[in-house]
Amino acid sequence: MSEEAPLVLIVEDEPDLADLYAAWLSSDYRVRTAYGGQEALDELDEEIDIVLLDRRMPGVSGDEVLEEIRGRGLDCRIAMVTAVEPDFDIVEMGFDDYLVKPVAKEELYETVESLLTRSSYDEGVQKLYALASKKALLESEKGSAELEDSKEYQQLERELEQLRSELGETLDSFGDHEEFVGVFRDLERDADVDPFEE
Repeated sequence: MSEEAPLVLIVEDEPDLADLYAAWLSSDYRVRTAYGGQEALDELDEEIDIVLLDRRMPGVSGDEVLEEIRGRGLDCRIAMVTAVEPDFDIVEMGFDDYLVKPVAKEELYETVESLLTRSSYDEGVQKLYALASKKALLESEKGSAELEDSKEYQQLERELEQLRSELGETLDSFGDHEEFVGVFRDLERDADVDPFEE
């Protein structure tokens, strides 16, 4: 990132809500707003650090915007900020975090901060965080029987296990385990079990 403040793109088809998010963040970040999916596609460029993306929008949906961002290979972190309750389809989606509306100012701000912190880590650690976020989210929304019956959830657990194994040395390089745990503190709020433990 440059010396300029990080740039956050807010994609939300309710203008009042998009403007509220922008007001919350504008004291510390540069902010762009897009009041729909097509407008978001027009705004996408290499300068964007964080995208806060609504899922359910008329015309071009948030899911389609997400696919386009990843398809273009843009190096930005993405949080879905949506009223759509998460289901097992999120396992295959390329977002980094998922917030269910209504979202408080502090939660939104902490999410942006967390995503920026994660941007400084290598791709493997970023992927680990994204997978663990999905696991924690599903565990907070679904019952144990649903989780056990879900092929998507089982695949997610296998991917996490494999990635943990591959990243063993990288994770060990965090000098202080507390530093590493701090990076993932928001997950601990949502899950009873640390998703990074073997």
